[in-house]
Amino acid sequence: MKTKTNNATIISLPKIEDPRGNLSVIEGNILPYDVKRVYYLYDVPSGAERGGHSHIDQQEFLIALSGSFEVTVNNGEDEELFMLNRPNQGLLIPRGLWRELKNFSSGAVCLVVASDVFKEEDYIRDFNTFLESKK
Repeated sequence: MKTKTNNATIISLPKIEDPRGNLSVIEGNILPYDVKRVYYLYDVPSGAERGGHSHIDQQEFLIALSGSFEVTVNNGEDEELFMLNRPNQGLLIPRGLWRELKNFSSGAVCLVVASDVFKEEDYIRDFNTFLESKK
């Protein structure tokens, strides 16, 4: 399912159901890039927001491993809101999109599967600078 915000896409992961507990996996060509970094956000205080930046080159795949949160994606013209609340679905965010994460439920865990290691120079952290970069 493609969206109007430059192809931010919800991707369903394989779900292997078992009475002992379900299992989902990210492998093969599920993501359009090689994974270089994996990190997670947790214990986000009520009312706090994360993200608030764009990447020049890096792509990310966000999954709500536990609980739920909202992701607002902006391409400089259009904005779209995604609710992540299933551990077998994630949001693929291509390079060049502004993202904000908010409304974390209690106990929410956000897994981020990134296409590159941390590089500060890849971040645009000011929204007006981001808008200028889109012109």
